Amino acid sequence: MIQISDSASNKIREMLAEEETPDLFLRIGVKEGGCSGFSYGMGFDDEQQETDEALELQGLKVVVDQDSMKYLNGLQIDFKESAMGGGFTIENPNASATCGCGSSFRTATDAGKPSPEQC
Repeated sequence: MIQISDSASNKIREMLAEEETPDLFLRIGVKEGGCSGFSYGMGFDDEQQETDEALELQGLKVVVDQDSMKYLNGLQIDFKESAMGGGFTIENPNASATCGCGSSFRTATDAGKPSPEQC
């Protein structure tokens, strides 16, 4: 199961309210690439595929493609404000290693396909 903190869900709702496309939902996924082998993807979408899994988290519709789900079980998403602005943070219990920028990871059983130029 994926968890979204109150601060992250509030920020996502705020961002959704700024969009002009109806029926948007949050899509979370994983793709090969990045320094450590896999990169996270998080954005808004309005097209759900047959192989997607739809979740209701903090009152938000969240969709994850079937291939990504095995890497995201237990994922925790938060939003933190700082003097330099704010940003989403991701804690993934499946990650055995992450890169310095925090947007790339690998698991103990799958290294993905690293691409260092993306960091």
